[in-house]
This record gives sequence, C-alpha cells and structure tokens, in this order.
Amino acid sequence: MENLKIPLTLVFAMVIQLAGGIWWVSQQATTISGLEETVSTLGSRMALEDTINTKRDVKENQNELSRVQEDLDDVWTDMSAMTKAISEINNIKQRIAILENELKYIARNANGGAK
Repeated sequence: MENLKIPLTLVFAMVIQLAGGIWWVSQQATTISGLEETVSTLGSRMALEDTINTKRDVKENQNELSRVQEDLDDVWTDMSAMTKAISEINNIKQRIAILENELKYIARNANGGAK
C-alpha cells in the first residue's frame, strides 16, 4: 500500500496540473478571441475615420482650389489691364516719336528757309 501512495499522489498532482493547464489555455483562447474582436472593431472604425477624413480633406482642397482660381482670375484681369496700359503707353511713345521727328523736320525747314 505504501507503494500506491506515491503513484496516487503523482496521479493527483498530474490531474491538478492538467486541469490548471486546460483552464490556462481556455483563458488564453478567450483573451485572444476578445482581442480579435477588438482589432476587428478598431479596423472598421479606422477605415470609417479614414473615409471621413478623406472626404473632409477633399472638400477643403476643393475650397482652396476655388479660392486659388478666384485669385488667378483676379491676376489675369489685372494682367490684361496692365497689358492694355502698356500697349497705350507704347502707342503714346510712338506718337511722341513721330511728333518729335516732325518738329525736327519743321525746325530744319524753318532754319533752312531763313538762310
């Protein structure tokens, strides 16, 4: 009978260890399952947030492009006005050059006729 105590104790210890191992594995499986669910939820949430952020960014970029387009329209309008002004200045310079030449011609004729 003394020989049976050691194996019974050993068997009892192994059964307790086996039960503890099964409990630990089931706890790990529950934890992993919960983490998988959390990751899935976070993944869906992040995808939704990315979509919302992308839509917001696109809207902001559209607004910015509209402002830039308005600024460009103003620049082109100003450039057109400046081009017209420069053209008028060049026309005036040409007229002045013609008048100066005519005055030189008149002055030469007046001086030449008086000789």
